[in-house]
Amino acid sequence: ELKFLKDFLELPPDFLKVGGVFAILSYHSLEDRIVKNSFRSYEGYKILTPKPLTPTREEIRNNSRSRSAKLRAIQRIE
Repeated sequence: ELKFLKDFLELPPDFLKVGGVFAILSYHSLEDRIVKNSFRSYEGYKILTPKPLTPTREEIRNNSRSRSAKLRAIQRIE
């Protein structure tokens, strides 16, 4: 799975129009590191989440499986 994710993120999401947002939800630290490093390497994109968004305490209380989720997003600017 990690290799597939890394291969998928090798190229920036050129299918986005200018202003389009690309977001990825990861559940493991290794996945999150791959996403973070890939997003940093893209030119013409703005990182919308310098720190990943994580679930609130209420959300974790309602859905315990969400506790490890991390959301990262970028926006195409060129």
